[in-house]
Amino acid sequence: MVVRKKFVRNFRKKNQQDPVKQKRSKKLDMRKTDEFNFLLGKIVDPLPESVKGAIKGSVYSIASKQGTKEVKDYISKKHSEGIIDNDTEKKLMDLVADYTKYR
Repeated sequence: MVVRKKFVRNFRKKNQQDPVKQKRSKKLDMRKTDEFNFLLGKIVDPLPESVKGAIKGSVYSIASKQGTKEVKDYISKKHSEGIIDNDTEKKLMDLVADYTKYR
């Protein structure tokens, strides 16, 4: 009786190197995007219609793709331009800080 060796498939090419891992940074927690969007909509609701959608979309996309540092810079820039007031700026900063994680 002959025992057969199990066949194991290796899909990686022999000369392929391990991928370089990207440096982790604080970004939006993608498990909580629905809650984040709901609260973001509540915060930007008092803003004028012409600005509301742009602020909401920009804050969400920057927080999910680039990171929290960049979105906080964006919020500060909009405050210095006079588009959002002190109260809205503080609420947005707190919201971004609450819904972030390292990824």
